[in-house]
Amino acid sequence: MISISNISKSYNSVEVLNVENIEIPKGQNFGLVGNNGAGKTTLFSLLLDLIKPTTGEITSGEIVVSKSEDWKPFTSAFIDESFLIGYLTPEEYFYFIGELRGVSKPDVDEMLAEFEDFFHGEILSQKKYLRDLSKGNQKKVGIVAALIGTPEVIILDEPFANLDPTTQIRLKKIISDLTQQKQTTVLISSHDLMHVTDVCKRIVVLEKGKVVKDIATTQETLKELEEYFSQ
Repeated sequence: MISISNISKSYNSVEVLNVENIEIPKGQNFGLVGNNGAGKTTLFSLLLDLIKPTTGEITSGEIVVSKSEDWKPFTSAFIDESFLIGYLTPEEYFYFIGELRGVSKPDVDEMLAEFEDFFHGEILSQKKYLRDLSKGNQKKVGIVAALIGTPEVIILDEPFANLDPTTQIRLKKIISDLTQQKQTTVLISSHDLMHVTDVCKRIVVLEKGKVVKDIATTQETLKELEEYFSQ
């Protein structure tokens, strides 16, 4: 589904990312972990063509993302609040995303009803603009908006940050259901080792822009990661 080949990114001759090869098959829950500055957000930005690579290329569905926009109809993401439109209400934003993805208002409403527990009564019908919501509630809106239109690839940067424990648990079930029931390819970056090992079948560790571990998740993975980051 996604192929990352000899991808690198440099700023003013300073290399921040250098990944030889990562292959992510369709329907895989893929986790990306690393300390601040490891290159996680840079890699996701390259996957979404928000920045251009210095070398190499990334293909998604056999489409080179930096050379064509044909990957966009089956790809969605929520990286941070910059993906939101602050002067819209949540409902207006959901309908806007639905229109972009060819989903009618009734179908958007039907989909949103499935996330009543996830919203916890704090998102819909509150007559608030997105800019006035808490960071956690902004994240809820961004994540659910990324699910509109049943995309084949979903990219989420730090999805568990700023969420309360109940919402984190609900989000883990949502992510697991996406891959198990719909064969969606979900890419997650996170500082939370426990959550990412709970939901991801495979985890790649970045350090100073390079892949230092690429492991299939087992019962021992959390311990292995904790020991690595304790060194």
